[in-house]
Formats: sequence, C-alpha cells, structure tokens
Amino acid sequence: MSLSHPTAKAEALIEALPYLQAFRGKTVLVKMGGSAMEDPELVAKVMRDIVFLEVAGINPIVVHGGGKAISAAMEAAGLEAKFVGGFRVTSEEAISIVENVLSEEINPGLVKMIREFGGKAVGIPGTDVFFGEKMKVTDKEGNRVDIGRVGEVVGCQLGRMESAHNAGIVPVISPLAAELSTGKPLNINADLAAAALAKELRVAKLVYLSDVPGLMRDPSDPSTLIKSVNRAEADAMIADGTISGGMIPKIKSALDALNAGVRKVHFIDGRLPHALLLEIFTEKGIGTEVSR
Repeated sequence: MSLSHPTAKAEALIEALPYLQAFRGKTVLVKMGGSAMEDPELVAKVMRDIVFLEVAGINPIVVHGGGKAISAAMEAAGLEAKFVGGFRVTSEEAISIVENVLSEEINPGLVKMIREFGGKAVGIPGTDVFFGEKMKVTDKEGNRVDIGRVGEVVGCQLGRMESAHNAGIVPVISPLAAELSTGKPLNINADLAAAALAKELRVAKLVYLSDVPGLMRDPSDPSTLIKSVNRAEADAMIADGTISGGMIPKIKSALDALNAGVRKVHFIDGRLPHALLLEIFTEKGIGTEVSR
C-alpha cells in the first residue's frame, strides 16, 4: 500500500499513538549540529518537527552548535581555525566571533523558523543557562595546552528555561557558558552542553541530531549501523576501537547522561526528512539508541 493512501496515513498515526501517550508531558532535548545545520531546508524541516512535538504535548528543548559558521566567520576575520583534542582553540578575539555567530545569527534564525511554523520559541544565550570553568586539555604527547576561552559545564541555572517551558515556549539555547570566576563567556562543545542540561533535567530523551546515521561498526558503511547499544557494549566498542575519534566523547557524554537519570539517548541523521519524528514515534526508529 502506498504511503500516500489514506489508510496508510492512518496506520502511521496509530503506530505513533503509544509513543505520543508515553511522552506526553515529558521533556525531549534535541542537540542540533553537523552539516545538517548548513542546509536551510533541512533545518526548517527539523524545526517543523520541533513544532509537532510541542503541539503533541511534548516539551522540546533545542541546544544548537554552529561550528562551520563559526569557522567561516573566523576566516573572514583573518583568524585560523585550530583544534586540539577536538576542541576549538578560542582566543579572546575569537570568543567575540563565536558569541556573535551563535547569539546573533544561528539562534535567532532557529527561533524565527519555529515561529514561522506556528510554534512558540525563545532564544536563550547559553551564558544564561550554563556555568563553566576553563577546560584543561592535553595534546597527543600528553603536554598541557592552553586553548583559551573553552570551557566545561560545572552547573546550570534553569530559571529562564523553566519560565519558557511553563509558558509552553520552546527554549533554543546556544553552547556558551558564563565563567564562574569572571562571568565572561566560554565556548562549550555543544554535545557536552546538551548532555549537561539533559543530566540536570533528567529528560525522557536526549537526541543528538547530526550528519551521520548513528553509531556504525564501519564508519564508511551505513549498512553497519548499530540499532541499539547499552553501557557495557559501548565500553567494549571503545576498547576495541569500533567507537573512535569524535564519537568517543559523544558516546561518553551519552553514557554520563544515562547514569544521571536520562532515560534514553539517540544518535540520528538530521539529513533525513523527519528523522526526529521517525526516531521517536516509530517502533524501528532510524538511528542508534543508547540505553543503560
């Protein structure tokens, strides 16, 4: 039967029913990143899915990245993009660019899209949500490296976000933190920011939406997608090298969130239309589900 057939559409709604019932009133935190954020059409589809969640009685929160846009802005300013251990080296000059791109370009753009689809959203600077301290990083030789105004989250303040939630408004949050000692902004890895907030709120689901299908045994072969994995299996995959590179901090942050009370973590490909809805409201899902 064609998916365009009325009966097929009704069956899709019925398949979604138990999930709508299970997650009504619950909080789902969506971290947006990767090249999926570079295509305005894809971003718009995700924002429409966010509105669907809101209308369905689920409480979505969006934490977004902005790596490529930040790199482009730094290049335009004559600053070279450098990374150590996967973290962007962020000088005093660079943090101003990071803050501007996140708070003046990306964040307002996402809020605008949600509103255009009839949803309610408010942009909240990460400095109003996260407290941070400068991150200590070592290079491949084990030497301590100063990477500037890059931080790790050490606490959250939830006032503005909870006010938005209570009013039925979707909070859209940038990955910045206020440094505990100075109040100045720190650049935070968006994956780690999302995990920190998910832990604080103990959300029903934390969804990492990026530009890969999920966790794969062979990163070059989408057919090796791992549909589900638990802590023991994930630890073993890190040990044997199946999980490597940039996926290691993602998986570790997911496991950390699960330990703190988050029910499930998902890694999905934001380049697929309605990936968010397919992962949450269908039995098979489309990405990798990480559970305890």
